[in-house]
Amino acid sequence: MIAYLMNLTEYNLLFFIGILAAFAGTCVLLKTCTGILPRDQGRAFAVEGQLSQGKPRGAGFWFVIVFLAAALLFGAVTREVVIYLILVAAAMMTGFLDDCSEKPWGELKKGLFDLAIAVMTAVTFLNFNPNTIHFALLGTDITLPVWLYGILIVVLVWAAINVTNCSDGVDGLSGTLGIVTLMTIYMVSQKLGGANEDMYLVLLFCACILGYLWFNATPSKLLMGDAGSRAMGVFIAIMTLKSGCPVLYLLTGFVFIMDGGLGLVKVALLRYLKIRILANTKTPLHDHVRKVWGWSNTQTVYRFVIVQIVIAVAVVYLAR
Repeated sequence: MIAYLMNLTEYNLLFFIGILAAFAGTCVLLKTCTGILPRDQGRAFAVEGQLSQGKPRGAGFWFVIVFLAAALLFGAVTREVVIYLILVAAAMMTGFLDDCSEKPWGELKKGLFDLAIAVMTAVTFLNFNPNTIHFALLGTDITLPVWLYGILIVVLVWAAINVTNCSDGVDGLSGTLGIVTLMTIYMVSQKLGGANEDMYLVLLFCACILGYLWFNATPSKLLMGDAGSRAMGVFIAIMTLKSGCPVLYLLTGFVFIMDGGLGLVKVALLRYLKIRILANTKTPLHDHVRKVWGWSNTQTVYRFVIVQIVIAVAVVYLAR
């Protein structure tokens, strides 16, 4: 909003202030306002899940609130952006209510909320943007029927919410991967010349995640919970769409997909088709590498992030 009141020559200073404000605001709120957050009950089936017991959970509530405020104050506010911010807020609130619930929400309830958010994202995006996909690694475009692109967007958003959520199980892992993924999207957009003011939201969101990671570094003082992971998943999907290269999510979100997605596929195949795969592999994969391979939490975070950074460098270099 403030951006509209300033001259173009003053934008750089404004954006710089916005990033600092997003980081500082997140740090201040997480330092002083964790009293309303629920406490983690420990996860019975997660590796070292008992270590999280008693920690404030749902910190995503605060860093998403800061992001929304920073986006409205320092970003270029359009009708499309406002709708996206509402959807991010909706994902955050459904996750936060689940975090606060004594009895975790069932898969059906959460799945319906995810579906509603995914459908609204698809409708919004197709209303404001063309139904053309750019394949950045090939340098070609393809135009899809609106209905088909809409279905693919719903799948992308639903998948991004859930794989991000499933990857949130080790101090610092989900947040750091989120930053790498978002910054890859930002750099690809810059390289392709398609970066617009909407992409500034990526920098604001990353600044808020960094503020959260200040307190989530091992040994963590608080956890983002579903409030943070679900909102982050929606935001990653939206920014991937806005880059014009949604297929790149397969690479920019590769570790998220492998870590959180394999478990979803494993459970779905067993439950609905009675097909058993990865019987000797614990999912999410961050549990397998710690329990079976003996990696420490720090090794898990560093190695998973290193893999994603290597892929990110290749993607940015090859994008055209």
